[in-house]
Amino acid sequence: MPFDSTSHTGNISESTTGQLSGVRVLEFGSFLAGPFMARLLADFGAEVIKVEPPNGGDQNRTWGIRAGETSYSWFVQARNKKCITCDLHLPKGQELARRLAAQSDIVLENFRPGKMAAWGLGYQILRELNPKVVMVHISGFGQTGPYKDRAGFGSVGEAMGGVRYLTCEPGRQPIRTGIALGDSVAGLYASFAAMIALRRAEQTGQGQEIDVAITEAVLSLMDAIILEYSGTGQIRQPRGGKLGGGVPSNIYPSADGHLIVIGGNSDSIFRRLMKVMGRPELADDPRYRTNVERLKHENELDELISDWTRRNSAEKIMTDLNDNGVPAGPIYNSADIVKDPHFLAREALVDVFIPEAGRKLAMQGIVPKFSSSPGKIRWAGPALGAHNSETYQGLLGLEQNEMEALREEGVI
Repeated sequence: MPFDSTSHTGNISESTTGQLSGVRVLEFGSFLAGPFMARLLADFGAEVIKVEPPNGGDQNRTWGIRAGETSYSWFVQARNKKCITCDLHLPKGQELARRLAAQSDIVLENFRPGKMAAWGLGYQILRELNPKVVMVHISGFGQTGPYKDRAGFGSVGEAMGGVRYLTCEPGRQPIRTGIALGDSVAGLYASFAAMIALRRAEQTGQGQEIDVAITEAVLSLMDAIILEYSGTGQIRQPRGGKLGGGVPSNIYPSADGHLIVIGGNSDSIFRRLMKVMGRPELADDPRYRTNVERLKHENELDELISDWTRRNSAEKIMTDLNDNGVPAGPIYNSADIVKDPHFLAREALVDVFIPEAGRKLAMQGIVPKFSSSPGKIRWAGPALGAHNSETYQGLLGLEQNEMEALREEGVI
């Protein structure tokens, strides 16, 4: 049964105020990396104007499970945004885009390198119209280098950035993490970089270009794998649920069929874990006393812990571990998440009205939390072209007859 929450409302408001109020972002993005970045800024009050082609819009509108004709993903990724249509293949559409960019603080695009310039929307042109503009490029391989012209989705970035190689059980084929990890990480870096550049533009009056490659965004997350290889020649191998380097840290089964992550890898926590298991003497066993020794006996130690968890319910395991300061958490699916009282109390889940569903539904809330001027969800992803009149007439000053002519010509 679909989740229909009634116990929490979250931080939802029609107010347009926020810490980024007054910042205008022009988004020429599709699918996820660019739109994810712009969503983060919109959550904190930036006015994000999302530009979509008139004939169908961003394909993310229809990908995956849908409410009516619109994907649930769309309602999350396009929340708080103003959606307009504009055909960038047409000269009149390109001119409209330039006029909008001239009044924007940040211009975001995630096409292949060179596409925006070919449309007369490259940084060199936009900076002449608006010297303070910050232009953010997100692509598979970046704006330079021998691979720059290659198509590159997040999946390719995850593969070449190194995360896919490690995402599997030892000896098994690499798998996807289940979410668009590469795109999301690139979007996070892009939003962070945009704020840095915006700060500098405020100080100097000069904007700049930002080049985010999905492959490099993923690579930057990959811990010390390159340094380890450079120093020792060793290639880090897949470890499944194990942390590696710190023992014990793995996934363990409960008597009632649940899976629990337990991290007992520091010496003091390991001692507390053994006490909970009723085996305090093992904390002083020479084989397990220090992490260096535990690493040599990882498999047998995991078996000892699994033997204990298999004899106990997940609730008892979690209670005993939490009461004794041992980090642990159950493996959650969506149904588990929406029932968790901690997520509800912190508004990690909020209810947002979805017109196509005809009711409020839960989605992820705002991250991170601020003590003042917190982020807000003002509306879910809007309909195609919902803000055409507000933007073109209100911002650019077009007359009604001009709007009608642009519609008839297929420009908007």
